[in-house]
Amino acid sequence: MKQYLTPFLLAFGLCAVLLALLLPLLKRIKAGQEILQYVTEHSSKQGTPTMGGIAFILSTSIVALCCCGVGTKSIVVAIAVFVAYGVVGFLDDFLKIKYRHNMGLRAYQKIVVQFVIAVVVALFVYGDATIGDKLYIPFANKQIAVGKAIVPIVIFIYLACTNGVNLTDGLDGLATGSTICYLVGIFVLIFTQTKQLDLSGDTLALAQRQQMLVVIACAVGSLLAFSLFNCFPAKIFMGDVGSLALGALVACTAIFTNLSLVIPILGIAFVVSCLSVIVQVVYFKLSHGKRVFLMAPFHHHLQKKGLSETRIGALYCVATILMAALLICFGG
Repeated sequence: MKQYLTPFLLAFGLCAVLLALLLPLLKRIKAGQEILQYVTEHSSKQGTPTMGGIAFILSTSIVALCCCGVGTKSIVVAIAVFVAYGVVGFLDDFLKIKYRHNMGLRAYQKIVVQFVIAVVVALFVYGDATIGDKLYIPFANKQIAVGKAIVPIVIFIYLACTNGVNLTDGLDGLATGSTICYLVGIFVLIFTQTKQLDLSGDTLALAQRQQMLVVIACAVGSLLAFSLFNCFPAKIFMGDVGSLALGALVACTAIFTNLSLVIPILGIAFVVSCLSVIVQVVYFKLSHGKRVFLMAPFHHHLQKKGLSETRIGALYCVATILMAALLICFGG
């Protein structure tokens, strides 16, 4: 376990230092968050420094690469994807700050770039011997091979996860806490995999899973440091640079370990955010202006109902932890 605690502590320390340096810089250049006018509860947050995700992207990537090296292609690709989606988010944040409004890249521009990255990764996954076309079936204790269908599945997962985490990033500490709980849960699931792979003698897959655990340990350490600045009331927001990168990391940790089908369960917070927006939009159009929720995503509905940001964050984290416990105990 020491091999995972060391990168965890290094990433925590590096992220804390980077945030201490980044926060005054963001204030100096007036890189503040532009708040949507219809989210009246958040008017006091106008101007809070954003793009804090830069810190945990750098700390996670640097420490992970130092600890893992570049010998395992799938791990290098996972980190590259993590950074690539962060770059997309950075461009979005940069445009918002430059033009002082809440619209950065247009929706179709973000989707096109996200799609292109996802296609490249999907083709890599299909051709990689340690990943391939296998999917683990939760609660059935078996894997199935889906052949070339893995390509559209992986593309869909990346688009869903990146936008799911992005939508969840609407309250102080919500996306950060939910992602930490998700990563801890999938860490345990992958650690269980390593025990089975060790017994089976599959050394290549074993090494790849162990290095993925190092990446996750780095991410959790970095996010814990970030949460010290991002918890209510937040001193800094992660911005789209952080939320898109975290969505990619959520996808990578599952896809690269054949655990893609646990995402809808373990990532319940992100699923609720996506589904609530889809339901709200579809119902609004079909009913000519009526709404299911007071406001979407669902966390804003809860906020309109009078729940505090801290309580909503606790509810999302507890739900994620319960799903993780369910998978660990009964997932096979």
